[in-house]
Order: sequence, then structure tokens, then C-alpha cells
Amino acid sequence: MPRLSEVIAALENLWPAERAEAWDAVGTVVGDPDQEVTRVLFAVDPVQETVDEAVKLDADLLVTHHPLFLRGTTTVAASTFKGRVVHTLIKNDIALHVAHTNADKADPGVSDALAGALDLRVVRPLVPDASDPEGRRGVGRVCELDHPLTVRELAARAAERLPATAQGIRVAGDPEALVHTVAVSGGSGDSLFDDVRAAGVDAFLTADLRHHPASEARAHSPLALLDAAHWATEWPWCELAAAQLDEISDRYGWGLRVHVSKTVTDPWTAHAASNPTKTLGAPN
Repeated sequence: MPRLSEVIAALENLWPAERAEAWDAVGTVVGDPDQEVTRVLFAVDPVQETVDEAVKLDADLLVTHHPLFLRGTTTVAASTFKGRVVHTLIKNDIALHVAHTNADKADPGVSDALAGALDLRVVRPLVPDASDPEGRRGVGRVCELDHPLTVRELAARAAERLPATAQGIRVAGDPEALVHTVAVSGGSGDSLFDDVRAAGVDAFLTADLRHHPASEARAHSPLALLDAAHWATEWPWCELAAAQLDEISDRYGWGLRVHVSKTVTDPWTAHAASNPTKTLGAPN
């Protein structure tokens, strides 16, 4: 069995920490470099639910996309929810490793997995990584469809292919407009509108779209917007990352057992739809 330090070295080769944004907090949070690793669990969020799942699975390593400590902390007391996560991990000899914006920029990365889940053909990065001479790494992806779909049909495909959430898929724009090209970005994407417009695509699928940026984007152009749940747009990366580690394990004869968490950690749990027979707009 490989030691944790060997597995982490392989993960760092996939997602080097130096490619993360300066504000990010990636890398190994908890773990003894000399401990043996036999079972690995991938998840989006390092929350108690996924840590408990790792305990039940008897995993030695939990790899998450989101950081546990994105900002500084002064305590890991078990009376705090993040402290309880740390205590549970250490008590059960489970290491925690984070790949966040370094996984966003990777080739393949988070947005490649999102495009793959929707059967979109990746053409290029939306925001290329200037340090990549081949022009394959970067944030987001510009994609093409095999055949045009209406915005309504593309939204239905996203709702079917991505993990189910209370939010589903929100749409801004003409539902019957045809889509030939689409930009995708896993996670929060409304900081990318300038890049999306410059790409000249027909639609943009991402998460966490806010009122004012979305309204201004629609005023600029007929760009259709598809807003999915943050967790749902990033979960496909877990399957991609698990497959990458599986391949590494086979290559080195490690025999790792690699799993993907299906625990839904999207914070929204219910959705009350507006009455479809009621005229859209404010009450009279």
C-alpha cells in the first residue's frame, strides 16, 4: 500500500498547488505523511456529512474540492463545526486534501467534467492560463454542441444530467432561442461575463448567478443564462478526479479503492415553485 505522501505527490502532480489563486487554501489539511492509504473518498464539500461517510467507508483519505479553512482560524475546538470535522478526521486517521482553483484550471479540470456530463465538445478554455503554452488550461470552457438545441432543451439536458437539487436549472433569455455554442464554468461564474461575451457564445451555464450581474449581462446581449446549483456543477469533477487516481493506482500497482460521495451537500433542501397559472409579476 502507498503512503499518504506518495498519494499526495500524485495528486499534486494533477493539481499543483502553485496554480491555485493567491486567495485560495489548497493542499493537505490533515494527515500523517507516513500513514498507509488503501481507500480514498472524493467529495465536493469537507462537511460533517462527507467526513462521516469517510468514517463509515473506512477511508484513509478524503479529497474535496472546497477548502475547509478558506480564511484564517484561531480554533479547531470540537464545539465548532469545522473543529468537529478536524477532530473526526484525526480520531479516525483520515487525511484531508483539497484541490480547488488549481483543479478549476487543470487540464482536464472542473469545467471539463461539467462539459462532459452535458455531452458538450470542449473547444478551448474560457479564460486561458497564461502559464500554459499549449493553451489547454484555464478557467471555464468554451464548448460546441453536436447539434443545435433550444435554450429550453439545453436546460432540460442539464437538469437531467447533473445531480438533482432543489434549485434545478434557472433560465434567463428566450427559451426557444437556438444554442450552437455554450460556455460553462463549474461553481460561481458571474465574474466571467466579460470573457463570456468576448467568446461570442450563445449561452452560459454556471452557478450562483446574482440579480444585478445577470440583469446587466442580459442587457448587453441576447446571451442565454443557465444557472444551476453550485454543488451540482462541481460534483462531476469528483468522478473525473476519482478516475484519474484510479489510473495512477493501476499504473503503480497500489490497489487503491477509490470512491465518489453521492451525499448531497447542496445547502438548499426544498423549492416552492410559483403558481404556473398566475400571471408573472408582482401581486396587484
